[in-house]
Amino acid sequence: MTGSAQPDVIIAGAGIAGSTLALALAQAGLRPVLIDPVPFDDQIAPTFDGRASAVAYSAFRQWRALGLAEALEPHAQRIEQILVTDGRTPGASAGAPTPFFLRFDSAEIADRSEGEPLGYLLENRHIRAVLAGAVKRAGIEVMAPARVIRADVSARESTVTLHDGRVLSAPLVVGAEGRGSVIRSAAGIGAVGWDYPQTGVVVTVRMERPHGGVAHEYFLPGGPFAILPLTDNRASLVWTESSARGEALKAARPEVFEAHLARRFGEFLGELTVEGPIFTYPLSLQLAERFVAPRVALLGDSAHGIHPIAGQGLNLGLKGAAALAEVLVDAIRLGEDIGSEVVLARYAAWRTFDTVTLAVGTDLFVRLFSNDNPLLRLVRGVGMAAVNRIAPARKFFMQEAGGAVGDLPRLLRGEAL
Repeated sequence: MTGSAQPDVIIAGAGIAGSTLALALAQAGLRPVLIDPVPFDDQIAPTFDGRASAVAYSAFRQWRALGLAEALEPHAQRIEQILVTDGRTPGASAGAPTPFFLRFDSAEIADRSEGEPLGYLLENRHIRAVLAGAVKRAGIEVMAPARVIRADVSARESTVTLHDGRVLSAPLVVGAEGRGSVIRSAAGIGAVGWDYPQTGVVVTVRMERPHGGVAHEYFLPGGPFAILPLTDNRASLVWTESSARGEALKAARPEVFEAHLARRFGEFLGELTVEGPIFTYPLSLQLAERFVAPRVALLGDSAHGIHPIAGQGLNLGLKGAAALAEVLVDAIRLGEDIGSEVVLARYAAWRTFDTVTLAVGTDLFVRLFSNDNPLLRLVRGVGMAAVNRIAPARKFFMQEAGGAVGDLPRLLRGEAL
């Protein structure tokens, strides 16, 4: 390490959740260090991460509290409405809505959300670039490229060994390096989950007609097809298909891919122009059996990886970052050992129930909607129609998606630590 002082927290993984945690801790006076196998410059390249994320308005408040809003807002598309429909065939978007649909409108909860939209759509590469710039300006030490190959715990500290032989120690190590977390394995924390026989195909398109800030999600037998509005009248399409079909679409000639896309998308937003590469991501569920161990805490995909059907994966990680930061900052102000089991138990208690509930609910949602069973189609259709007719139910779902339900960490309320 270049600095002489021992860090307070070692964060393995400088992705979106890990970097957000580091910024929150640094702003409160702690000394985090980030370790990542990928250089920051590579993480912001257009070819590194082609996804866009639906960021809950409470999660965006956290970034605002950390001083990132001014840099993020030019890239943030407000989601004013979400339209969810059930369909049988490609091109469902071109026809009239079925009797079974859901419409969420930000105006319905404006009095409770202080005029915030339902959320914001941001391309991950822009989020990563803003976070990387803020991390550098904050003087947070980043060790990249560097890879943790081992972690050991003693009564007083955690010690990590890097692939080049360097050794770092701190009262706490946070595993935020993804589903194959070395920190999680070293802590003896198992994970449960399964692969879905699906692949997410992601591509950015420019549209002929204005999208109006409306996000669309069509539930088709092969899986959901989402149209997520971006700035500059573009959209990120998240197209769930069988694994074999997804790989075939990625390998298809441009004209073949665009023909399939036109059939699936329909004509309601005019002609489409594909911009940038096509990305594919295998879909799975993975949930850590515990979120903490002695002098170890898990964050982001190291703790939980869920299907993107509800668009809540990144938000779970950002909620975890806000909760962990608050627990650690409050503990150090009270003179407590931030790596002690009693401190880490507060983080686990705060985030476990919400995370497990969402993971299980998402899995049930996938199984309910990714099929063409007539009975299940009727059940889900009636359920959607019922929710659509009950304003309090719609408002609850909107507030839940916005991250405004439950015991919120201060950062998610827009308050500094």
